[in-house]
Amino acid sequence: MNAPVIRSLLLATVLLLNSNASADYLPTKSRVPEPRREFRAAWIATVHNIDWPSRNNLSPVQQRAELIKLLDTAAETGFNAVILQVRTECDALYKSDIEPWSFFLTGSMGKAPSDGYDPLSFAIDEAHKRGIELHAWFNPFRASATERSSKSSKHITKTHSSLMLSAGTMKWGNPASDFIRKRAIEVMVDVTKRYDVDAIHIDDYFYPYPKTENGKVYDQFNDSASYSAYCAKGGTLDLRDWRRNNINAFVSDLYASVKSTKEWVEVGISPFGIWRPGYPNSTKAGLDAYDHIFADSRKWLQQGWLDYFSPQLYWRIDPPDQSFTALNKWWAEQNLQQRHLYPGIASNRIMSSEDRGRPATESIRQIDETRKFASRMGPGHIHWSIKAIKEDRDGLRGILQSAYSEVAIPPATPWNGSNQPSPVYVAPIVEGNALTLSFNPANDARWRLIQVKNGSKWTTLRLMPAKESSYQITERPDEVAIRHVSPSGFLSIPTILKRQ
Repeated sequence: MNAPVIRSLLLATVLLLNSNASADYLPTKSRVPEPRREFRAAWIATVHNIDWPSRNNLSPVQQRAELIKLLDTAAETGFNAVILQVRTECDALYKSDIEPWSFFLTGSMGKAPSDGYDPLSFAIDEAHKRGIELHAWFNPFRASATERSSKSSKHITKTHSSLMLSAGTMKWGNPASDFIRKRAIEVMVDVTKRYDVDAIHIDDYFYPYPKTENGKVYDQFNDSASYSAYCAKGGTLDLRDWRRNNINAFVSDLYASVKSTKEWVEVGISPFGIWRPGYPNSTKAGLDAYDHIFADSRKWLQQGWLDYFSPQLYWRIDPPDQSFTALNKWWAEQNLQQRHLYPGIASNRIMSSEDRGRPATESIRQIDETRKFASRMGPGHIHWSIKAIKEDRDGLRGILQSAYSEVAIPPATPWNGSNQPSPVYVAPIVEGNALTLSFNPANDARWRLIQVKNGSKWTTLRLMPAKESSYQITERPDEVAIRHVSPSGFLSIPTILKRQ
């Protein structure tokens, strides 16, 4: 037996000497299986009140009740992460000294919740209680998603109006502006510093999607003045390469900035699902994201400027020209740095006006495909959006519960730190048929993993925050194994207790 295992057993024995500990469970040596690893997530969109809050005039009490119900549904279905939109149009769904409160939260930009609560803090606490990661989702450049309300005097469209460009009815921060790019990174770093988020997440809105007229595609806005200024300073890139370079610089700087703030906080990007038509060969149609929104997303993946990559593969498996399977395989082949590949699945299209005949089983087939082409640390996927799960489209929730029947924890990110956390110090307390596990604090762990054995079968029971001091198992198991999970997902040596 190696030294760490001996030390773990000795520590458990010492804890059992406490007056509150029970001799019904004693340290033992046993083989504990590794938990299943899979990222199971859903987006929670706040823009236009798509997912939460359902209206922009709900009271804080109603908002919290709605969010709790969504998180309960996620936990009961088997999810281990949610991706909550906290910046929709250079605003904030959290307390910020940089940008004003969101119109979609209170119905008036700049107006705080009436009872002073912080939605992001609340969401993090409630998600973590349920063993669910909370990823904070930001839109980097869109500055006005709606004209339904006036903007706060502190909003960027008022304070830096010269840096705004029109994109249809929207306003867009000019990605060519150093200030605009730095402001977007500043707000994400601010959240990374002040909140206990598990990841920073951005979507596919870089340059705005183009407009199409008579079958021809046109850029949404005129940034010729910025390009002329670039050329006047000696710039040699053509217009479209220059735009791509602006976004490449932003993505690279964002990743470096988050990592220099908290190395273990992940950065996730969800680009349009097709890099360019013709890649792979079977993908003949679709938006050319490389040339029309200037997103060279393949480059970001190949350079490793992110921790997980979630291309929006919203098509079905079978269509040959836009196939979920073909695109997922192609993206897996581009993953040279072996980052996590978590494709987006369009569960909202189940029995929808967009795809009237799509059954819930299509999402399950796609989950099976993601499991075939997982990165080496484990598979994953994200559902667009939680509304489909909430509404139980075509019985989706029950089907997912079957697909998620085995509890899974998110894959580790070894490139963000590979230190093994310390073993768990635990005292078992038996009361009737219940077993309460009492823990000492651990400074090097983020989560605590509970596994139980009955007969010959081990089951992963629970992922819980490491800061919680106790956990009760209502039906006493034959054995229980407890492990710490580091911020980057590494497991400690298990502390194992056997029923006497």
